[in-house]
Amino acid sequence: MRKPIEACPACGGDLIVTQQTCVDCNTSIVGQFKPNIFSKLSPEHLAFVEVFVKNKGNIKEMERELGLSYWTIRNRLNDVITALGFEATDDEPEMGSRDRRQEILAQLQEGDISVAEATRLLHELG
Repeated sequence: MRKPIEACPACGGDLIVTQQTCVDCNTSIVGQFKPNIFSKLSPEHLAFVEVFVKNKGNIKEMERELGLSYWTIRNRLNDVITALGFEATDDEPEMGSRDRRQEILAQLQEGDISVAEATRLLHELG
């Protein structure tokens, strides 16, 4: 099943769901149904939220399950927070340059940033 279209392709206005149909008996319900906040998320973001909830927000468990670094998971969580319309704040204390280098290399390894971007970020660190 495809994700519902969020905006009118003609004018960009908000869309509402006006009909729901049962896949078993074909009963249809007509009305105006407001989508929930999670309907804003992409399939990738929804999959991430499922893993987050399953692991009760334990990032260490998510690292094991997803095979991703802490910082990659934090970045993806911030992406989800932003997609939901909230401001993603970084409550983490400032990292030392060694930690920042490790984060950049982990992001490069995960494919989250390009070689050029990693090189630029590493040069900025000095």
